[in-house]
This record gives sequence, C-alpha cells and structure tokens, in this order.
Amino acid sequence: MKRIGKPVFFIVFAVILLLTYTSVFGVYSENGDLTVTHIKGINDIRWGIDIKGGVEAVFAPTDGIDATEEQMQSVKSIIDLRLVNQNVTDYELYPDYTNDRITVRFPWKSDEENYDPGEAIKELASTAQLVFREGTSQDGTELLTGKDVKSASAKYKAAQYVISLEFTGDGKQKFATATTNNVGKQISIWMDDTMISAPTVNEAITDGSAIISSDANPFTAESATDLANKINAGALPFSLKIESYGTISPSLGTYALEAMGYAALAALCFIFLFMCIMYRLPGFVAFIALLGQLSLSIMAVSGYFTVFPSFTMTIPGIAGMILSIGMGVDANIITAERIKDELWTGKTLDGCIHNGTRGSLSAIIDGNITIIIVAVILILVFGPANIFSALFGVSTTGLIYAFGYTLLVGVISNFIMGVWASRTMLRSVSGLKFLRNKRLYGGKKKS
Repeated sequence: MKRIGKPVFFIVFAVILLLTYTSVFGVYSENGDLTVTHIKGINDIRWGIDIKGGVEAVFAPTDGIDATEEQMQSVKSIIDLRLVNQNVTDYELYPDYTNDRITVRFPWKSDEENYDPGEAIKELASTAQLVFREGTSQDGTELLTGKDVKSASAKYKAAQYVISLEFTGDGKQKFATATTNNVGKQISIWMDDTMISAPTVNEAITDGSAIISSDANPFTAESATDLANKINAGALPFSLKIESYGTISPSLGTYALEAMGYAALAALCFIFLFMCIMYRLPGFVAFIALLGQLSLSIMAVSGYFTVFPSFTMTIPGIAGMILSIGMGVDANIITAERIKDELWTGKTLDGCIHNGTRGSLSAIIDGNITIIIVAVILILVFGPANIFSALFGVSTTGLIYAFGYTLLVGVISNFIMGVWASRTMLRSVSGLKFLRNKRLYGGKKKS
C-alpha cells in the first residue's frame, strides 16, 4: 500500500473540525447595529411549517374583477415561481376558481423575529414584472413588458409543443422592431429577476404573432403550459389584494426543534462511543469523517455561503439526513470489519488496511448508488410545480422532495467524507510509529 504523508491526517482533521464548527455556528460580524452574515449556520435554516409554523394568506383580484380560470392559473404559476426562487419547497397553494381566491401557506423565514404575517406575504402579493430583454443578461436592453403581451397559450404544432404569443397593438410594433434588430440572436424573457425563457430569433416577425419552440430541449405539454401561464401572469391587467392572513402553529409543538437538537447530540455521543469501543482507531477516524459528512449536509440546507439561499428543512428532510448518516456509519463499519478480518490472517498492517478498504469499496458503492437513484427520482418527480402536484397535492410533493434532497446530499457527502476522507486519514495516521500496534485496528495482541 502506498502510504500517505503523516501530516495529511492532521490537515484533514483540522479542515473537518473547521467545517463542522462554521456550519453549525456560522460566521458573523458586527457593523454598527447590524449583524453581517459571512457564513450561514444552523440558525439560518428556514424550517418548515411542521417544525416552526408559518403564514396562511388568501389572495383575490383587486377592484372586484371577475378573473377567468386561465388568469387564476397564471397567478398561481407566478406565486409558485416566487416561492421556488426563494428555495421555499414546503408550501401549499390552492386556487379557488369559483370564488377567485388563492390560498397559500408557507414557513417563516430563517431570520424572522417579529412573526408579522402581513410583512411576510407582501412580496408574494406584489405585481409581477414580465420583461423581454436583448440577449440573456438581466442588464440587456428592455424591449417589451408584460403589458405588450395580449395572450400566451400552449399549442401542439408540427409534432411538438410550442408557445403561441399574441401581442397588443403597441406590442406588435415593439416586437417587430426587436426581432428585426436581433435576427440570429436571443431575446430573453424575465419574470421579476428570473429568466424563464431565451428563444433565438429566426426571422423578423411583424404580424404581432410569434411561436416559441425548443428543438434542443423540446417542450412537454406541462412545460409549455407552465411557461405560457408565467407569460400570461406578467400580462394580467390586475394586481392582487390580501383578502385575509394569519399564522400557522407548528404541528410538532414549540419545543420540538430544541428536543430534536438534544436528541441529535445524544445520538452523536452514542455513535462516538460505539465506534471507538468496537473498532478502536478506525472507529475514531470514522467518527471524524461522520462529522464532516454531517457538516456538508448542514451546509446544503443552511445556505452556507451567502450567495446560496437557505433550503426549507421539514420533518421528512430531517429523516433523509438521518438515513444518510446511518449509511455513512454503515460504510465505515464495513471497512473496519474488512480490515479486522485481514488483520486476523496475520498480514502486515499496511497490507490489511489496503485490502480492507479496497474489498469494502464495491459493497459501499453498490449500496449508495441505488440510494442516489431513488433520491434523484424523488427530486425530479416530486419537486415543486410538477404533474404529481395535481394527483397528491403541493404539500405532499414538497415534503417528499425535501426527503429526496437531503438524502441525496447526505449520500454524496458520505462519498466525500465517509469514503475518501476517512480512508485518507486512516492511511495517514497508520504511518505514525506509536499508532502501528495492530490491536488499535482490531487485530491480535502482539506476541
């Protein structure tokens, strides 16, 4: 076995401890009376309605407008988009087409202190801004707005789904100029700060009608309808008013989150004792790697760096994280047992570590790959705004998505920490003279 430098263990150990500390407690600084967040920690996680509670609001068209079903669907689509853009996956959205009402429920923000439901829903109720821009940059020249779009609809033409656009009188002239000046270039469509489409202009269009198609990534019936709804939402002639709002209490109770924290700490202490007693030095190294896996999982949901938003953590999301941690422990147990078996055959320490880690790798990969496949399917099928929302409800799909997301992140973290980092540290620490006693690795007492 090719040895790894002795300092590598201490370097990896220090990096894991640093990641663990910062991912749990975050890094902040004071600027006058303001607290500046440099690295987000556990307190920055946006907890789901089931854990922390949230807001329930009912929206309605202003000025007593009698909205059509298509217009109500467009409003639903834009609220969907805004929630997903904020990484809020634990939400419920129910349109009432008969009474022109939309009910939405979503969790509090991670930094919410006053729990003001009116302030929390203000952003959702604001009028959406649809803009056509030159190129694919948000700084591109503004060509048209949602007011210039008369209608957008999904259609099936020439064996593919497309979006058919109709422009108003003013919009017709603006779009003719825009397409004439941008033949062969892209014109992007933006909803608020999010680009929702960027079709290429094939020719100048002067009759006020256009077709958006996609040969590289063809539209499905669902994706074409969804894009048409978002475009229509930017062209709605009315804004939303807040009919009523209130707070939602967490289903777990006020102190459930604190209790889960204590339970997690107790579980980690038990795992530490179990691994060290049963597997000695490899068990200690495995526990360090487990801390690294846990820190990576926390980073993925807390928005560790300020450029990434916090993920909504729900009870199923916590279950996915716990399951992935269990798989991380299991992976290291398999490796430690293989090393112990090799040691009892009388081989050299280096040879036993090499054979033990290599012999356990295929079993670990097989088990984790199957879980990754399942997690990816859960994310793709039960993610926000998908066809299963119509069958099982938005709340159900959001909860299952959270489970798949944390499970996938945990398994990937297991490969990084539980497989690569733990083996690297073990090969490095085995080079230290005072730690080369086989008994420290589960072998027999030296004769």
